[in-house]
Amino acid sequence: MSMFDLSGRVAVITGGNGGIGFAIAEALARQGCAVSIWGRSAEKNAAAAASLSATDARVHTLVCDVSQRDQAEKATADTLEAFGRIDGCFANAGIGGGGRTPFVERTGEDWRQLFGVNLDGVVHTLQPIVRHMVKRAADGDAFGRIVATSSMASLFGTARNEHYAAAKAGLNALMKALAVEHARLGITANAILPGWIETDMTAGLQGNDKFMNAVMPRIPVRRFGNPGDFSGIAVYLMSAASSYHTGDCIVIDGGYSAF
Repeated sequence: MSMFDLSGRVAVITGGNGGIGFAIAEALARQGCAVSIWGRSAEKNAAAAASLSATDARVHTLVCDVSQRDQAEKATADTLEAFGRIDGCFANAGIGGGGRTPFVERTGEDWRQLFGVNLDGVVHTLQPIVRHMVKRAADGDAFGRIVATSSMASLFGTARNEHYAAAKAGLNALMKALAVEHARLGITANAILPGWIETDMTAGLQGNDKFMNAVMPRIPVRRFGNPGDFSGIAVYLMSAASSYHTGDCIVIDGGYSAF
């Protein structure tokens, strides 16, 4: 049996109805993993499920706003009812910072709204799922994979995006702490840090010639990444192959940070 065979496993992917999240869901499903996609749009959820029908995997979708703790708790209960277990969670849901408002003009509402999704939302998602994993470990079934989508903004200065950068940096620290706390229970925790990726969040930047002319020479592979570039790392982190890999911030950026 391949160490990357995910048959019998169940994974939650928040924000799994598009972009990087959908690529992760599709990659896991093709390896036999049952997937539960949580997203705020019922229409996008349905479209994602329809696209995954060719994988023959079990697919489940839920409308969920992870910034609301009660919705994340209910989505966890509904997923457990549907599948009986949760082996992994990819906390991918997030919103962009906009990059337009100067720090001195940032309102408290702006700050709280972004943190509510990008950091609090990850906590809301992971708490009930990890609680389930801890209980399962106590019952002799020690296995868990938790992964959060962070950002290169957590490492580099991002003007007019300080709230986004701060939330993602907090996310890195959160995953390291969870890795240490739960290592002996067979639960790994890692963050993925995407570089410049072709998604809805970067669509405006891709149409800005001045920006693209400045950024593209900084990317050694000379292209933006695409959601499919996260398929392999997702399967690896969900699989038995990554059992000794925890507490890491894994950069997927085409060499941007190395140059």
